[in-house]
Amino acid sequence: MKEEANASDCAAAVNAAGGKAIGLTCEVTDEAQVKAAVQRAVAELGRVDILVNNAAIFNQKGVLDMPLDAWRQQTDIILGGTFLFTKHAAQAMIDCGEGGVIVNIISTAGHQGEPGNIAYCTAKGGLLNFTKSTAMELARHGIRVVSLTPTATDPWEMFDRAGKWGRDMKRPEGMAALIDKFRKRIPMQPLPKPSDYGRALAFLVSDDAAMITGTDLRVDAGAVARYWAWDPAAES
Repeated sequence: MKEEANASDCAAAVNAAGGKAIGLTCEVTDEAQVKAAVQRAVAELGRVDILVNNAAIFNQKGVLDMPLDAWRQQTDIILGGTFLFTKHAAQAMIDCGEGGVIVNIISTAGHQGEPGNIAYCTAKGGLLNFTKSTAMELARHGIRVVSLTPTATDPWEMFDRAGKWGRDMKRPEGMAALIDKFRKRIPMQPLPKPSDYGRALAFLVSDDAAMITGTDLRVDAGAVARYWAWDPAAES
């Protein structure tokens, strides 16, 4: 499967750089598979220190046209998958007795009302309070729970990195125009890059953030804070 190949390639890259990694895939809505994945990580690597919940699918439909089974599938992956991995990874952290950090990936769509994207917005918004609730519950175990909010992202860094890794990723037609449209509507004008999120996440899981829990870090170039009537494009 493509997902298994990607997981193996990522693990190989880490190992080649001198680290230690294993590549695993699982169905995040299947508790048995999630539990097995966490157990395998503990068996191979000794413990779980950090969990990043980022499983999601995109199915842009509104409340009037989204079938119930599609709603359930999307919310179960985003919310249910996060619940299951948090449940079993947190237990592994508790069993180890050394604490840990859990990071839930949100989206600006989880902070705002986007038409025609009802299940994604609802699930991502739910993760904001899931973060707070689990942070309060797990604090006594020395486990911090935080979230990170990305937004529309400059994709070119991703293509450049893929080339360095020997992957031939074609740039879709029309992507440049779409990205420019997003860029003009964001206060800081440049869109965040994947590395911007990476640095923020590295901070959140580091000792420098030891007193941060139950909160969200927005790396969105000002998207959520923007006053609705102000159009940055008019001033660019």
